[in-house]
Amino acid sequence: MPVKHYKPTTPARRGMTVIDYSSLSKVAPERSLLAPLNKKSGRNSYGRITVRHRGGGNRNKYRIIDFKRNKFDVPATVLTIEYDPNRSAHIALIQYEDGVKSYILAPVGLTVGQKILNGPNADIVAGNALPLTSIPVGTFIHNIELYPGKGGQLARSAGNQAQLMAKENGMALLRLPSGELRNVPANCMATIGQVGNIEHENVNIGKAGRKRHMGWRPTVRGSVMNPCDHPHGGGEGKSPIGRPGPVTPWGKPALGYKTRNKHKASDKYIVKRRNAK
Repeated sequence: MPVKHYKPTTPARRGMTVIDYSSLSKVAPERSLLAPLNKKSGRNSYGRITVRHRGGGNRNKYRIIDFKRNKFDVPATVLTIEYDPNRSAHIALIQYEDGVKSYILAPVGLTVGQKILNGPNADIVAGNALPLTSIPVGTFIHNIELYPGKGGQLARSAGNQAQLMAKENGMALLRLPSGELRNVPANCMATIGQVGNIEHENVNIGKAGRKRHMGWRPTVRGSVMNPCDHPHGGGEGKSPIGRPGPVTPWGKPALGYKTRNKHKASDKYIVKRRNAK
C-alpha cells in the first residue's frame, strides 16, 4: 500500500504524507463487531491526570478483533479489508461458513474473496492460523500467543512478523521483531504471514493538528520549564541539565533505565535479549 505525497500548497502540506487507502473496501464497519470506546484523557477514577499529553481526538468505536482464532476447521471467506483507527494494522472482516462474522488482522497478500482456515489442518498460507506444532521451522508468523488459549499478543502492529526458529521439548523458539529470541509453548496459536500496512512506518505526520486528531496533546520540554516544574528547568537562556543524566519530571532516569522486573517469572523463556551484545 503506497504512501501519498502532496504538493506543498501550505506549510503543513510540505513533507506531509498519508497512506493511500484506495485499496481498502469502501464500506461501513460491521455494526455487530463495534463496541463503545470512551475517552479518559489520561485521567484515573479520581479525575487526576496520570498519563500526560492525552486528550481530545476524534471519536472512535472499538472494533472487536478475534485474536484467538479458535474456530477450527470451518472455512471462512474474506469479505472486506478495512481501516481500524485503534491500531496501525488494517483489519479484515471474515465470515465463516456457519454465518459467524469476525475481524482479524489483515496480513500482507490477503485479498477479498480469499478462503482462510484455522486449525492444525490448515495450509501454510497467509491468513491461516495454526498451532506452532503444525508450522514448519523458518516460517514467518504474526499474532502469536504467549499462553495457549489467551489470544495473540506478539507481532500485531503494522509490518511486524516473527520467525519460527526451532521446536523442541514442547517449546517453540521465536525470533521476535525486536531481535529477541524467546521460547513459547508449542501448542500456542499463530497466524501465517506478515502483518499488513507495511508502509505505516514511512508516514510523516506533517503538522501538529494531525497529532491532535489522534488524541495527543502538546508535549513541553523540561528544559524550558521552571525549576519547580521539572528537574531540568531553570537557569538563564539555554542551560545544561545540571545533573549526571536526563531524568523524568519525577527524577527517574530517562534514557537506558531498565524497568523490567529483575525476577520476572518469564525470564527463563528468553534465550537472547533484544539488546544483548
